[in-house]
Amino acid sequence: MTSTTGTMHSCKVQEDVALVTLDHPPVNVLTPELLTELDGAFDSLAKDDAVKAVVLTGAGRYFVAGADIRVLASIPSSAEGEALARHGQMILNKIEAFEKPVIAAINGACLGGGLELALCCHIRFAAEGARLGLPEINLGIMPGFGGTQRLPRLVGRPKAMELILTGAPVSAQEAMSLGLVSRVVSADDLLRQAQGLARKMAVKSRVALRASLRAIREGMKLDLSDGLVLEARLFGELCDTDDRKEGVSAFLEKRQPRFKNH
Repeated sequence: MTSTTGTMHSCKVQEDVALVTLDHPPVNVLTPELLTELDGAFDSLAKDDAVKAVVLTGAGRYFVAGADIRVLASIPSSAEGEALARHGQMILNKIEAFEKPVIAAINGACLGGGLELALCCHIRFAAEGARLGLPEINLGIMPGFGGTQRLPRLVGRPKAMELILTGAPVSAQEAMSLGLVSRVVSADDLLRQAQGLARKMAVKSRVALRASLRAIREGMKLDLSDGLVLEARLFGELCDTDDRKEGVSAFLEKRQPRFKNH
């Protein structure tokens, strides 16, 4: 197991899975400094061949309670506000485009920028009792780190409109019914289940994981016919890999594959 620690986060790698824990007491407010740390952590994980999947969670009773209100209060102009939003979007876009699966383990309040962070992860688990929402409208602003774009694509336009325009949070169970999270588990079991799923993914071929993530991510931006073209091209590229040969051989020989990740 390897581990690294920043001022506002920790990262531990075990069995090909990285656990990134946001640790900015008391409520894991998403400050520009925390975003910068998170950006650096994912840059490092992208280069680490020992990591094949990532679990992202928060320390204590909160995933992320929101953005730093003091930062929002000090924005001097529209230009500065736009720059702040673009900076946050850039970092979250990188996580969404990460070539290894990222699972958000939402352990408590997941509001504002916290939900926007969770939305850019590939899969979301929530603990029972977690609350998820985009309350920015209550401050006279709106989501700026991708919430108005990712939430409608995930839960549909009508429900996203309701949640964004009222700022009302939803429970973990309602979030699952909306498709916002894929699993609700007890708080005590959250990390075990998230890391368990990550390990199931980590034993797969790295090149197949990367291609599948790309097909889904980029295909969602295309119409069906163009998405199918992308899928076929990526499928064809995988047919030239050693891992395709190993995976098929292992199946025919009734044994576990030994992927080389190329």
